Amino acid sequence: MTSMTEIPADVSLALFLGVDTHKDTHHAALVDVHGRRLTDHEFGTDAAGCTELLAWAARHGVVTAAGVEGTGGYGAGLTRHLHQAGVTVVEVDHPDRQSRRRLGKSDPLDAYAAAAAVHSGRATTIPKDRDGDVESIRLLHNARASAVKSRAEAMTQLKSVIVTCPDLLRTQLRGLTKAKLIRTCVGFRPDPITTGGVLAANKTTLRRTAKRIVDLTAEIKEHERDLKMLTRRAAPELLALVGVGVETASQLLVTVGENRDRIHAETSLARLCGVAPMLASSGKTKRHRLNRGGDRQGNRALHTIVLSRLKHDPRTKAYVERRSAENKSKKEIMRCLKRYVAREIYQVLNPKNGVDES
Repeated sequence: MTSMTEIPADVSLALFLGVDTHKDTHHAALVDVHGRRLTDHEFGTDAAGCTELLAWAARHGVVTAAGVEGTGGYGAGLTRHLHQAGVTVVEVDHPDRQSRRRLGKSDPLDAYAAAAAVHSGRATTIPKDRDGDVESIRLLHNARASAVKSRAEAMTQLKSVIVTCPDLLRTQLRGLTKAKLIRTCVGFRPDPITTGGVLAANKTTLRRTAKRIVDLTAEIKEHERDLKMLTRRAAPELLALVGVGVETASQLLVTVGENRDRIHAETSLARLCGVAPMLASSGKTKRHRLNRGGDRQGNRALHTIVLSRLKHDPRTKAYVERRSAENKSKKEIMRCLKRYVAREIYQVLNPKNGVDES
């Protein structure tokens, strides 16, 4: 196997591989340098299936590049095997609805479409590496987010039970701080549940829900401890920026990926995070608007950083005052601030690549 830049001397042997990935099977297809369909076949998703897929492709020629759907999901294992074999892998999007209505939908068609996207150059996205600290950060970050969400839901449930519990119990719990409320509920020793024992059922529910909140809080702290260690090791310079904490830094690292050089320009990072300015001019009005695309979690991380700087950073406060005096709206100012933060973060994560203006 060769990389994308190593076209074989005999051009007739050069092939482009496309793979439609699924949970249990991968469907692979090959096209030649002229984009002509050659053959397709279905393989298993385990290690043996990936090895068989590579051998099958090698029997037909030299794979110049491979387009794989879902490199961060069902195609993650195959992507690792392709990289180990020296094949350049490109992330391929699912065919759009218009194409599916016009051409139909099947695994072979999707596989050929993936191969054609690589051959034509339409697909250029480099997949994220999944074998370093950033992958560990992604797993822990997602687990922490799930625990935070579950704790919020448990707290809502706890308060809803208090609203409808018997008057004596509601009076006891009313007005308590969140921490004291949880401690009080954990300390309940209710009677056994019996027919008609509404008070016991209320206390039991409150106690179990409060214990769940305590357990989730402990889990969140464990995740935060591990994330702090990994993030400091992966990008200490990112944590040194004003307004950037462990949670936002870890999310930005996940958005960019282990192989930071796949984001080749700071404008690419801005588009990835949905903060690249988009023209919204008409007639005499010349303006830009917010970008609703991109990685919304990466956008949220930038928004959180800006909110922190609005409270604590004198430079940001001065910028807001100056732009407000120019009759810029709050949304426009926030868009500009997030764009500047994206530029600053790119310079920190990719100091060798420089900055391009946009």
